[in-house]
Amino acid sequence: MSIALPIRHSDGLPRPLMTRRGWWLVVLNFVLPGSAQVLAGNRRLGRVGLGMTLGLWGAALIVGIGYLIWPVAVLTAATNTIGLVAAQIILAAYAVLWVVLTVDTLRLVKLVRTAPSARAWIAALGVLLMVGTAGTAAYGVTVIGSTLGFLGSVFQNQAVVPPIDGRYNIMLLGSDAGPDRDGARPDSISVVSIDAETGRATIIGLPRNLEDVPFPTDSPMYETYPDGYYDCDVDVCMLNSIYTEVQLKSPERYPNAESHGSTPGIEATRDAVEGALGIQVQYFVSIDMQGFSDLIDALGGVEITVDERLPIGGDEDFNNVDGWVEAGTQHMNGFTALWYARARHGTSDYDRMARQRVLQEAVLKQFNPANVVTKFQAVAKAGEDVVKTDIPQSMLGVFADLAMKTRALPIDRLELVPPAVDPEDPDFDVIHQLVAKALAPVTPTPKP
Repeated sequence: MSIALPIRHSDGLPRPLMTRRGWWLVVLNFVLPGSAQVLAGNRRLGRVGLGMTLGLWGAALIVGIGYLIWPVAVLTAATNTIGLVAAQIILAAYAVLWVVLTVDTLRLVKLVRTAPSARAWIAALGVLLMVGTAGTAAYGVTVIGSTLGFLGSVFQNQAVVPPIDGRYNIMLLGSDAGPDRDGARPDSISVVSIDAETGRATIIGLPRNLEDVPFPTDSPMYETYPDGYYDCDVDVCMLNSIYTEVQLKSPERYPNAESHGSTPGIEATRDAVEGALGIQVQYFVSIDMQGFSDLIDALGGVEITVDERLPIGGDEDFNNVDGWVEAGTQHMNGFTALWYARARHGTSDYDRMARQRVLQEAVLKQFNPANVVTKFQAVAKAGEDVVKTDIPQSMLGVFADLAMKTRALPIDRLELVPPAVDPEDPDFDVIHQLVAKALAPVTPTPKP
């Protein structure tokens, strides 16, 4: 006699057998959705459930194998609007299916014929497992919705720019336009240069007070400043003043900036950075440091070792200080981390540049898959208010793959500060040499 017979034909079964049968049906519905219906109920519904379950397992297997073979393709699909909408529809369908199958399974159990002491436990297990499956799928639908909103608000539908000399060069701008700041000119300027094959990254820090910055000959700024950025149209002629001058006084120099997801001020700063470093910059990422604290809070904070005590607020004589970022290793929330990066008094601009790089790396470490997935909605909401970029959405798969490689490698740094570089009297030929050496280090010859 097959075991399927008492499961399907339960008439006349004693309570102990009905109770065991009930437990088995609930477990089978969880382990292999649709199997309970095939064995004890509507076989057509069961075949639909089994088919979709096996299809889901097969799709997961294909995605897993595809990721091992060609991760960029899988990550690109996972960050593509069409792929995300399709995944959202599929997850919603599975959520509905698992609810239907669970309700039908509890009907097939015939709780009134099971042992009275077991009825509530069988029903509770069925509902709990349903929440674990359908609830997870429903949460996935919500997360994908947040992802779509985040991608649509931050990333552009621009043409892809290939690597140059095997590298992607991305300009990072940190604007510190808090309530006690005038304007939104970049307070932090750096370039992250990433090897397109290995993912190894080099961060090049430029002082915001760099003077006499040259522009490439094809830049709209070159006609006005053919010999470098001096005798300018704002109060001081430093690197981060270029943003203010162009954004407020001559945005017509870059008429296509807005349509390409940028601004005239950012494009002029990009030209200046290219001229200063002697490299081409394909993309930019602008970060609002004030909103950056929300992103850090969404990630659960960051751990940073502080070398010296830093004031929160106040002036250069430490009057009206609101508090202190104490020395030592500590887990910082967004507010403390922001003041760690922006504190001006008691330290130099170059110390502040170094602290900002430390904070960038600490946040990068917090962007691990487990952390981002569990806190994704908060991270995405904060990111919408923090980040502006011209990186195309179609490139996200490539950069996600590179980011995972980058996390596993040491990050090289080149700070263009004294004594190597004098910001008030810079030698740009020397800077170009330093950059070229940093991006193409000499590979030691193996010993025979």
